[in-house]
Amino acid sequence: MSRHPRPPNINLGGTTAAILFACTLFGFVIETQLTQYVQSTLDFRQPYLIFYIVHSFFSMMFPAHFLYLSLTSKSSPKAIWNGLMLALRNHIAPAGSVPSSEFPRWRFLRLILFLTGGMTVPSLCWFAAVPLAPVTDVTALWNTNAFWAYIVTVKLFKLHWEPRRLSAVVLATAGAMAVVYGGSTIPETPEEPKAGTGSVKSIITYRPGSALVGDVLTLVAAIVYGVYQVLYKMYATLPGDPEADLDGVDVPPQSAYEAIPEDIEDRIQIEALSSQDDIVYPPPFALFPNMLTSTIGVCTFLFLWVPMPIMQSFGWTTYHLPANMQTVSAILGIALSGLVFNAGFMILLGLWGPILTSIGSLLTIVLVFISDIIFGGAVETITMWSLLGCGSIVVAFSILAYDMMQRR
Repeated sequence: MSRHPRPPNINLGGTTAAILFACTLFGFVIETQLTQYVQSTLDFRQPYLIFYIVHSFFSMMFPAHFLYLSLTSKSSPKAIWNGLMLALRNHIAPAGSVPSSEFPRWRFLRLILFLTGGMTVPSLCWFAAVPLAPVTDVTALWNTNAFWAYIVTVKLFKLHWEPRRLSAVVLATAGAMAVVYGGSTIPETPEEPKAGTGSVKSIITYRPGSALVGDVLTLVAAIVYGVYQVLYKMYATLPGDPEADLDGVDVPPQSAYEAIPEDIEDRIQIEALSSQDDIVYPPPFALFPNMLTSTIGVCTFLFLWVPMPIMQSFGWTTYHLPANMQTVSAILGIALSGLVFNAGFMILLGLWGPILTSIGSLLTIVLVFISDIIFGGAVETITMWSLLGCGSIVVAFSILAYDMMQRR
């Protein structure tokens, strides 16, 4: 009996993955623009508080998905839950051991702390960088995590440098840099009020010093997130899942990613299925990563409020709640779009692997650039470099997607 049967035809995850990918891209664009709007235009500069709210919202993902499955699936909620717990116990059990009926709480806690820390550090850097540097710069530098993810993948898995894949990663990174340094940022000259409007359209200005700090923070976030993506694939993705090996990376047998020998796996599953008549195994698509996303949200909500009173008591910063419903609504929009982006990204990370997912996320640069033009009045900032950069990103993603389909 196979622990995780593969579907006969896998093509980048099919229509479901394509829709999920589109939602993830738009989620990131909306989150970026609203964060820029809240911290700069509405002058609510509380990056840690916003981070805490957004990441606490992650806890909603699994209950929503489980409720949807309970209402629409032919299987009972108990069967879905039993299958999920069996998959989790098998996955986090020590390598080579037979998981017992007792849940391995300590190993699960370590996994959640790793996931929470891996998302917290880059996210905090990103939220802090958004009001300091132009939104296109922040987006472009953040998405260089594809380059770092590829380097870490090659080093950890002891792979050879593949010319086509390396060319695609370099091309995408160069395209991101072209957008950043090709003049595609919002102009620094404030716009005069239009006659009869009584208002000023907000064109944000950036001091060279603060823009540099924002760029550095974003670069740190990109490097840490690139490393996190690879480690997530190694230790958090279910081994043997159809979504676990779609980027052509063979994980070394000695890593924790392989978990349990096949003969023991078969015996575990047979015994589990014989002892439980009501079970769905393997878990439904995306339920496992959504559970991990929600546990990150719960961990954030329970523990990451602690630094706020400490920082305030030492006078390092002052926290206050939003003063009006406009700010509250915008923060709610950040939280919901951030939930869509992060949950979708974690699913795609297991489905496509860190390299293709990272390159795919670079398409957000194109979308943010377009949204800057439409909503930010930045038509005059279009340059040949920015157009070439956006085109390079699209070409690089196409190369990697083609390479992945050729491996099937």
